[in-house]
Amino acid sequence: MHFRPSFWFEVENMAKSVLITGVTRGIGRACALKFAQEGWNITGSYAKSVENAQQLEREIQAMGVQCQCILADVSDTAAVRRLALLAQAHFGAPDAVICNAGISQQKMFSDITEEDWDAMFDVNTKGVYHVIQAVLPQMLEQRAGSIVTVSSIWGQTGGSCEVHYSASKAAVIGMTKALAKELGLSGIRVNCVSPGVIDTDMNRMHGESVMSDLAAETPLGRNGQPEEVADVIYWLASEQSGFVTGQVIGVNGGFYI
Repeated sequence: MHFRPSFWFEVENMAKSVLITGVTRGIGRACALKFAQEGWNITGSYAKSVENAQQLEREIQAMGVQCQCILADVSDTAAVRRLALLAQAHFGAPDAVICNAGISQQKMFSDITEEDWDAMFDVNTKGVYHVIQAVLPQMLEQRAGSIVTVSSIWGQTGGSCEVHYSASKAAVIGMTKALAKELGLSGIRVNCVSPGVIDTDMNRMHGESVMSDLAAETPLGRNGQPEEVADVIYWLASEQSGFVTGQVIGVNGGFYI
């Protein structure tokens, strides 16, 4: 692996940088495009589609900022450490980290296997732990930065037939609040976004009729778009929210108040 000398960051890389996990689809992709529009360099992780990652890189580079998408399973400690090293090698310590990667599954609680349970927590909860542990030394050294985790409305209210998903996302909220208290004096803010029903590939598994019913239950009368979540994540990552930490921001159209 080739590392450029430290002065390269000062001369050639004055733009801010962000590390986003789960970057090729849904909310993660919308985040990457939002940060790129604002002039941030992007390091993103993805778990499956090389084609989607390459397409995103081309789109963002056409906007005049740098982007690298790296294959990394957030449940794999070594892969996440490599991701953090590559992000730092290209752009220096990240100014913001967005812990977005996640999986979901619908099952009756009595049908959830131990393997199902472990897989859910390995990605949705332990993955957040891996990412923050990997980048935290860099952020502590610069005594600045913003970490944004992504939970879910079901992490706040619980979701029928999604007990393991709901539990894993509730744990993310607890992690966020505890870290905000621990890292505040180091100049690092930690906040959480809790999306409601968002029009993503993950939610489309519910089917059109279910998505329509959920929209009808939402006070704003529709489901959300990934870009609407990305806008809130960007605000939390930026200096515009400089006195905000330890908060859980619902982006749910009033579905849960």
